[in-house]
Amino acid sequence: MSNKNDKIPVSTGNNVTPRGAYPHTKQVGDFIFVSGTSSRRPDNTIAGVDIIDNMGTKHLNIEVQTREVLQNIEKNLIKVGASMSDVVDVTSFLVNMNDFAGYNKTYAEFFSAETGPARTTVAVHQLPHPDLVVEIKVMAYKPISA
Repeated sequence: MSNKNDKIPVSTGNNVTPRGAYPHTKQVGDFIFVSGTSSRRPDNTIAGVDIIDNMGTKHLNIEVQTREVLQNIEKNLIKVGASMSDVVDVTSFLVNMNDFAGYNKTYAEFFSAETGPARTTVAVHQLPHPDLVVEIKVMAYKPISA
């Protein structure tokens, strides 16, 4: 039997491989930490990237990317027996604060102002892929059954 304060790495079992030496999720006692998550799909395509002309010009859709990110987070939480309602803290990274309104609109599909988690949103110079416009990490609290 493990001590509830033991650090437990959690395998997500999905096909998306972390882009470094870290797990998608890690449980420490009653807390679950979800690493920074993007809209990258298992086939390494990125949701919310639309080619809009024959020159290869791209439109990077913040609403589509935010929705995909939060759905990816939700999938990882479900795999460890938690849900979005267990999320207590969110940190979001936007490449462009002009995307804040679309990000905020989509975020509200998953969380409410009254009962949702604490949140910090910051602007960053870039993310690990040039087509990414948002990355989100969360912390959830789910008491371990005795």
